[in-house]
Amino acid sequence: MTNSLDIEIPQLNFDKDGELIITASPTSSKHDFDFYEGKWKLDNKKLKDRLNNCTEWTTFESTQEMYRVLNGVGNIDNYLATFNGVPFEGMSVRLFNPATRLWSIYWADSTEGILQPPVVGSFENNKGHFFTKDIFKEKKIIVVFRWDLSDKENPVWSQAFSADNGKTWEWNWYMYFSRIR
Repeated sequence: MTNSLDIEIPQLNFDKDGELIITASPTSSKHDFDFYEGKWKLDNKKLKDRLNNCTEWTTFESTQEMYRVLNGVGNIDNYLATFNGVPFEGMSVRLFNPATRLWSIYWADSTEGILQPPVVGSFENNKGHFFTKDIFKEKKIIVVFRWDLSDKENPVWSQAFSADNGKTWEWNWYMYFSRIR
């Protein structure tokens, strides 16, 4: 399994107004997430406190199920976990724009009930990087989601935050997937 820390995050580009410029890879297609269809068991490793020099991790199991929608230009997944004895449900909606060849990934969960702004990006060489600007604890940050498909039967999703426009990154969540047959 590839260590996600060994995979370089693509350099970020910004326009004159400071907005992210995201360009699709030459191979980006509506089939990029086809590997993900079905049911999965996830081993999660999540940093206890983000952007605070924390080195303590919590681990837990969860499940996820993904299905395609909109004739394959979209998919939806349901994420189920339990935190401190309380059921938690999240969902992702992924949409592929055929004109830009970029994926937009939206997240909502049972804690807030809000569809978050999307992370946007594409796959290249079995690695997907998806970015957005956000605010975390009143700090402006950039978020990256990474999909590592080195082993499509056991993909790894990870998330990092940058509070300095991508100069440094803090990895704060890993999900190690195993297909449920």
